[in-house]
Amino acid sequence: MEPPQGFRATLFQFLLFLPYFIGLLFLGFIKGIVLCPLVCLVVTIGNSAVILSLLPVHIVWTFYSIVSAKQVGPILKIFLCLCLPAAFILWPIVGILGSVLGGALYGFFSPIFATFDAVGEGKPYQFFHCFYDGTWSTIQRSFTVVRDFKDVCFHSYFSLMDELKQSCPDRKYYEIRLLQLPGALVVSVLGVLVDFPVISLVAICKSPYMLFKGWHRLFHDLIGREGPFLETMCVPIAGLAILLWPLAVTGAVIGSVISSIFLGAYAGVVSYQESSFYYGLCFIVASVSIYDEYSTDILDLPEGSCFPRPKYRREEEEPTPFSGPIPRLGSVKNASSMRAGSVRVPMIDIKPLDLLNELFVECRRFGEILATKGLINSKDIEEARSSKGSQVISVGLPAYGLLHEILRSVKANSSGLLLSDGVTEITVMNRPKDVFFDWFLHPFLILKEQMKATNLSEEEEEYLGRLVLLFGDPERLKSSNAISASPPLTERKRAELDAFARRMQGLTKTVSRYPTFRRHFVALVKKLSEDLDLKDDYSVKGESITEPPAPVKIISRIFSQRSFRRKGSVNGSDQESQKGVSRNVDIV
Repeated sequence: MEPPQGFRATLFQFLLFLPYFIGLLFLGFIKGIVLCPLVCLVVTIGNSAVILSLLPVHIVWTFYSIVSAKQVGPILKIFLCLCLPAAFILWPIVGILGSVLGGALYGFFSPIFATFDAVGEGKPYQFFHCFYDGTWSTIQRSFTVVRDFKDVCFHSYFSLMDELKQSCPDRKYYEIRLLQLPGALVVSVLGVLVDFPVISLVAICKSPYMLFKGWHRLFHDLIGREGPFLETMCVPIAGLAILLWPLAVTGAVIGSVISSIFLGAYAGVVSYQESSFYYGLCFIVASVSIYDEYSTDILDLPEGSCFPRPKYRREEEEPTPFSGPIPRLGSVKNASSMRAGSVRVPMIDIKPLDLLNELFVECRRFGEILATKGLINSKDIEEARSSKGSQVISVGLPAYGLLHEILRSVKANSSGLLLSDGVTEITVMNRPKDVFFDWFLHPFLILKEQMKATNLSEEEEEYLGRLVLLFGDPERLKSSNAISASPPLTERKRAELDAFARRMQGLTKTVSRYPTFRRHFVALVKKLSEDLDLKDDYSVKGESITEPPAPVKIISRIFSQRSFRRKGSVNGSDQESQKGVSRNVDIV
């Protein structure tokens, strides 16, 4: 839909849109007010039950894991054990209060956004979906939130504790230097006392500019149909952003005030790392300048800061291709430059867990191949369903899919990670703006560059795939190498491939601790178990199959897109976004 031309047409379009927008907002508010108490109750009761029921286990197992940790020194163990009681007292309080607040916000705002999303272009029965979307789907998702929280508190927690107890030669040995602690604690206190009032004052002084600058840009984009108002389906939600912008500014100020405490306390960490009281004091001064420059860049103000920025490290590390700062796509400066050059480019919206979705797509695809080769069997499924766990299914198969994701990107000479569709790639430029996603994406980009420099052959790639899949089972690895001949490898090349395999499995274990992973993994194991049982029934009955071989047919159905496709979108609607307009992959 083209934006209106001329002042009269623009004004008429705006006046026509205003009552339409107010009606949707009023309807969304009603649904939010009705559902907010119910959703808040579900999330609060569910998360509180998880926290309180697992608290005794967390207390005992955490102390045991820290005492048993082989990479932690005795003094650090004593220090951690002394700090743990305070953490265990705060954890239920923070967890329950966070559940109340998060449940209330989600229960109120989710129906509002769902109401606006129901009137997007190309969606039939818009009148019905305006009332229905965001009601039952919000309640369902509240139970999903509780389930994912339980998975994090149980499976992710024990996975972290097990890793803490393991000893690896390539890990560092951690110990406390007692002589540096008094100075570091003093610097931390001074940092909080200085940074908290100064950074809070800077944030409050810049908040009026942020408020009116944001309103000016949003109204300018509304009239000219640019930025978030470019696509018609985004106009209602972008209009809601105008009304909620003061809340965003207030949240930014509160976030700055809270972050100033941690930023000031980090001066003690700098003092401890550099073994210097002086460098800790330098960081206290430099942290104010760092915050001022960051906020200035976000608000598109003239670069620089009036605060001094002394050197607080003995040796500045040279930036590597993936260790430097990431371009902040949320800044006004970047947004304006991108809008000027690509006004009519269809937007690509990559959700924070888009790569996780692609991981399960790869698991479905490669599961068919691995099952036909006999590398995945019923014993693996049973172990994956039991408390023992299966190295091949829980770690090997996802790592195998991620490995081929990286190899595909290397062969395509992609600057990021090329997804399975062969077109979309996740890079540092279009990646989601969450800092959390930086931790997710950067290790894979670094590993991709390392594999690219190694220049693996096809035989070496196949051997590396078997190594990643069966790294925890040397007997099966040896038998698989007998079936598929292992390429001639030098000691150096073999060591490189072993290191890549360990790195892939380590990254996969980290990914497996993210929310939603466990839920999708359980669904994958359930489908594998059901269809392998079906395969055994066919073999027992001796039925002849004239179609493709049984493993191929069965596993193809296991890993079909239909088995894992969401039953609805975020707001409960079954309609997908128009092709070529937006690519939304959202896993919750």
